[in-house]
Amino acid sequence: MSLVKSISGIRGTIGGRVGEGLNPVDIVRFTAAYATQRRQNLPHNNRLVVGRDARLSGAMLDALVSNTLVAMGYEVVNIGLATTPTTEIAVTGEQAAGGIILTASHNPIQWNALKLLNEQGQFLSDKEGKQVLQIAENEDFTFAEVMSLGSITHKDYLQKHIEGVLALPLVDTEAIHNAHFRVAFDGINSVGGIAVPALLKALGVDDIIALNAEPNGRFAHTPEPIPQNLTDISNLMRQEKADVGFVVDPDVDRLAIVCENGDMFGEEYTLVSVADYVLQHTPGNTVSNLSSTRALRDVTLARGGQYSAAAVGEVNVVTEMKRVNAIIGGEGNGGVIYPALHAGRDALVGIALFLTLLAKEQETNGNITVSELKKRYPQYCISKNRIDLTPDTDVDALLEKVKQLYKNEQIDTRDGVKIDFQHGWVHLRKSNTEPIIRIYSEAKDEQAANALAQEVIK
Repeated sequence: MSLVKSISGIRGTIGGRVGEGLNPVDIVRFTAAYATQRRQNLPHNNRLVVGRDARLSGAMLDALVSNTLVAMGYEVVNIGLATTPTTEIAVTGEQAAGGIILTASHNPIQWNALKLLNEQGQFLSDKEGKQVLQIAENEDFTFAEVMSLGSITHKDYLQKHIEGVLALPLVDTEAIHNAHFRVAFDGINSVGGIAVPALLKALGVDDIIALNAEPNGRFAHTPEPIPQNLTDISNLMRQEKADVGFVVDPDVDRLAIVCENGDMFGEEYTLVSVADYVLQHTPGNTVSNLSSTRALRDVTLARGGQYSAAAVGEVNVVTEMKRVNAIIGGEGNGGVIYPALHAGRDALVGIALFLTLLAKEQETNGNITVSELKKRYPQYCISKNRIDLTPDTDVDALLEKVKQLYKNEQIDTRDGVKIDFQHGWVHLRKSNTEPIIRIYSEAKDEQAANALAQEVIK
């Protein structure tokens, strides 16, 4: 059993001994520590938001977290089953001091987590996260006396989230409706089964094919939306002759797209395609993380903007987006961040912008398919590898040797070591959750990408 404590929150496998798994004692302790940190930073704001995905352990966590916040004297706005981006929007909508999202994102069924937000509906900064961990370690929190106990109010924020998406100037519901798309989606038995069809209907899609839409928390497949986990929807696309397929993770902040022929559009190209559409109409800068495809850089420069990279992690990407005033950004795992609505990864925004792009392309260029659209973007291939570490491996020394070996190339050391070659790149970074080094490489084709990775691994 595992318990992982990091600046962005607390996650682990359900059960186990205190300090080992995600259990009631640790849930209460870290919730109280977060509430204390929020009160120290915003002493006059007494409101916090709680939302959750549909995991089997979600109701248990919800009861513990919400009532711990009541015991800390907070007014809790509980939005129930909700996506991560919906919870982020609810924090600012309620003018709350922060929020807690109960989700382990793409992790398997036995995992859950407390993801912690600030008053802007964004993940805590490094400094704020460390404050929470320190408070929890010292158990430096005080519960409210009986006359100062908080309360719980229940609200549904999905409709407000969808209304915000529909109000975006670059989302064209008329064009989508007139395209008469046949759309399939995989909700992975979580809140995507609620949010995605509601959005599609609001966008004007009448022909919807649902897969794994019941939000019962019993994931029909490994929930990370990567090709090896998406064979069912791939087959469904061909059988039902759908125009496009959408796949989300359990908390709906990542989006994978499936072509009409059942092939994967590629989660790296979710952001690339949407960003290219946005840049056509609102030129500006973009940001992704160091492990994301070069294709975003290429389309940004072609549209007259500037591209910059951030360390891996949503909070790092958002920070860099603010620094360079980026109009769109995200991560190559299918995470689209569009600040025109809010500064967080949002699969619903991604779906709406992509369907608008596809509808407008069909208006202009006839019945273009999703697979044909994919060919318009710069083509790269990413190879994802790993090296297992032993307890006596000195990772820092190893990365330093790699850096010296390739010192004549362009090197970035903000997050491990990234080596930029003329025709590709390799990124090595120590995992925060496993005893491994992740080695991602990219080139124009799979063979070249694998060769780059193997050269560094040797």
